[in-house]
Amino acid sequence: MTTTAGYDQDVIAWANEQARLLRTGQFDRLDIEHLAEEIEDVGKSEQRELASRMAVLLAHLLKWQFQPARPSRSWDATIRVQRDGIARRLQRTPSLRQSLDDPDWWRDAWDDALARAIEETGLSDFPDQCPWRVAEILDPNWKPD
Repeated sequence: MTTTAGYDQDVIAWANEQARLLRTGQFDRLDIEHLAEEIEDVGKSEQRELASRMAVLLAHLLKWQFQPARPSRSWDATIRVQRDGIARRLQRTPSLRQSLDDPDWWRDAWDDALARAIEETGLSDFPDQCPWRVAEILDPNWKPD
């Protein structure tokens, strides 16, 4: 088994060594604990990316609804880009769809969206909970009234 010092000193060199050991069948030398952590982190990274994109999307949808006299082409572009990015993430990693059914995940995404919208608009009278359905949020042709 490789030492944890390699992992702690240079994670890239460690990862390359772990890949080499896997490819050459030297399984007894693998740093199993750190490999497991890194694999779990890949999934967490995908979830963070989805949550971040959703928060940006929701913040722009809030701005669209609560500042109807100010919609801009950049808001429209951001909404489109985030929807496209979310769709690609969900297509490449279908298990991420589970997040869309998780109330805690939505709470975090909504809280992040609220913080963004408040900071960007100076407004604070937004709904405590997301007023839209997932299908609406992800629909490329939908925007709130």
